[in-house]
Amino acid sequence: MDGMAARNDQTPDLDASAEQHADPIRLLAIRDTPLSLDEVFQAVGDPTAGGTALFVGTVRNHDGGADVDALGYSCHPTAEAEMRRVADKVVADFPVRALAAVHRVGDLAVGDLAVVVAVSCPHRAEAFAACRKLIDDLKHEVPIWKHQRFSDGTEEWVGAC
Repeated sequence: MDGMAARNDQTPDLDASAEQHADPIRLLAIRDTPLSLDEVFQAVGDPTAGGTALFVGTVRNHDGGADVDALGYSCHPTAEAEMRRVADKVVADFPVRALAAVHRVGDLAVGDLAVVVAVSCPHRAEAFAACRKLIDDLKHEVPIWKHQRFSDGTEEWVGAC
């Protein structure tokens, strides 16, 4: 019994950790500077989470059979508020312990990080599902637009990234 009491005294106080991070939405941002995988991953660290899923969207060199040289992202002034609404819904629908999402705006080159999202949950299946919901809803509901520039000199605006 004394050994058990000693072990319990050394166990981290998960309630204190939960109080410290009452809002599971730890990081939401739209930035015109390069994104950091480490920053997003560290933002979703939580001792009560057994699974963390991270998605990274990069600028690819092609789209619809055409070669892409570069692209630019722009957003509506309400984009961060819409990101918050999307994140709130994911938190309401899944057992999220921590969530982070950062999207880039401005001119990007092939290979640059365009978006990084991560979610931590008690189990991996929940983390995968919540992360997928987060990136899918961010892509379809947040007013961020992509302007692609193709190698043949043509351009295309894509409604939402």
